[in-house]
Amino acid sequence: MQKLNDTLCVVTGGARGIGKAVCHAFLAEGAAVVLTDIDEQAGRQAASELGCAFHRLDVASEADWAALERAFPAIDVLVNNAGITGFESGPAAHDPEHASLADWHRVHAVNTDGCFLGCRYALRTMKAKGTGSIINMSSRSGLVGIPGAAAYAASKAAVRNHTKSVALYAAQQGWRIRCNSIHPAAILTPMWEPMLGDGPDRAARMAALVADTPLKRFGTVEEVAALCVHLASPESAYMTGSELTLDGGLLAGSAASPG
Repeated sequence: MQKLNDTLCVVTGGARGIGKAVCHAFLAEGAAVVLTDIDEQAGRQAASELGCAFHRLDVASEADWAALERAFPAIDVLVNNAGITGFESGPAAHDPEHASLADWHRVHAVNTDGCFLGCRYALRTMKAKGTGSIINMSSRSGLVGIPGAAAYAASKAAVRNHTKSVALYAAQQGWRIRCNSIHPAAILTPMWEPMLGDGPDRAARMAALVADTPLKRFGTVEEVAALCVHLASPESAYMTGSELTLDGGLLAGSAASPG
């Protein structure tokens, strides 16, 4: 029995990485999937490969969310996955002293505003049925301070907290609409490729980047997608306002090595 039969699922940032893996996993469990992304070419290509629908969406645009609501006025699952680190165009100052206000706003527009608009859209489209699942992609960085990526860390902390506000609000309305967050740490996605390269020292670079992780490896996009399937399915019907950390044991206390 497939876990997501007869469900309509919208995934933001679905053209690559975690988002694409989530779309693939949802489809494998019988869901109808709408893959959204700001990159129309990559999004359409990914949707064609997977065999699902595509809708262009800039998550920071209220008008784009309104257009999505007109196209899909009733959904069962939303995965707010789209996000940016602020380093997409190369190295930049993102520490608390030197980060520019423009760079701060850019990160929060996508990560924080995008999550807010997505949750609002989901509540509006799920409340007729009174059921649904909202899954917000936060980060390990939303649970600890990251001096070199202050805007990103703050935005992911906001996602974590807003998840709980949405969960409580939905419960207060008497809806069985759940909202939970996932907090991945080092997940092997295309974002890491510039740091890893494809030379003979790739394995050594990978090992160095996860040296502080107790399990000594990167996580996979499939592992994140599996959590999304669980949160989207009736198996997690009593889970709301929760946060699931996927970090190889990092936050369990990696400074104290087991011996």
